[in-house]
Amino acid sequence: MPGTTEPRTVAAQLRDVLPSLPRAEQRVARALLAGYPTAGLEPLATVATLAQSSPATVLRLAYRLGFQGYPELQQALKRETQQRYSSPLIQYAEPTAEEGTGQDDDGVLGRSRRVLLEATAMTFDQLPEGELVKAAGLLADSARRVSAAGGRFSTILAHYLIAHLHQLRPNATYIAGSTADHAAHLLDMGRRDVLVLFDYRRYQRETIAFARAAAARNVKIVLFTDPWLSPAAAVADVVLPGQVRSPSPFDSLTPAVALIETLVAAVVEQLGETGRARVAKYDQMADDVLREEDTTSQPATP
Repeated sequence: MPGTTEPRTVAAQLRDVLPSLPRAEQRVARALLAGYPTAGLEPLATVATLAQSSPATVLRLAYRLGFQGYPELQQALKRETQQRYSSPLIQYAEPTAEEGTGQDDDGVLGRSRRVLLEATAMTFDQLPEGELVKAAGLLADSARRVSAAGGRFSTILAHYLIAHLHQLRPNATYIAGSTADHAAHLLDMGRRDVLVLFDYRRYQRETIAFARAAAARNVKIVLFTDPWLSPAAAVADVVLPGQVRSPSPFDSLTPAVALIETLVAAVVEQLGETGRARVAKYDQMADDVLREEDTTSQPATP
């Protein structure tokens, strides 16, 4: 599909190669990811010091990622940084992907179809299947409690995920987006918890702080974010990035919804008969409640 060949972010490439890297290069990759993207904008010697490695090791990693040297890697990071903090106002001034291509003759409907389909296809093309399987394993583990939270707009994604999990497994909780709610929830969190967070560009400080505080309590963290990665990715156990390209100046959540529904499908597969039995029980209980409501709402017989 046209438009699905955009280069992957440096962060995505680092996460891909991380398990196979020599130990010294792993330290460099982890240092770059921990301070992403600004760590990679530091001088070569500074990155080497941060990683307790050598400048030569930093260069080897840059070459391994396909760059001609460290300056080229930095240029890629600078471009990403500009995109990472792009606001709707800035995007008003940017031409749409179809301007000048002769593809926008069918108006907003045709443009939306192209942009949203391409963004969703690119999300799936660039998603490591292992990350999805790992996330599904965490959510399907009934011995773990699962919570989810998001930001100003992405909180609806957290609510959507938990609404599905309620039917498939016990102990799934939606957390409202306030710092006070986060703090109250942290009191009871520990190594048997999984926290699913949604954080997209113009990242929210309270979400990032929540991730760091939860990680400090040995909570497993699954992060849904954009290709430029929320700073919360530095402490996440699983990162599921999705494209945010939109036919308007406002970032799209359409690929994120597709990711959630794919993750739910993977959880259903892992739960098998256990999940089916719970859904059946849920449906029966819902029917019983509806019948009770119908009975109480009927006027008394004279």
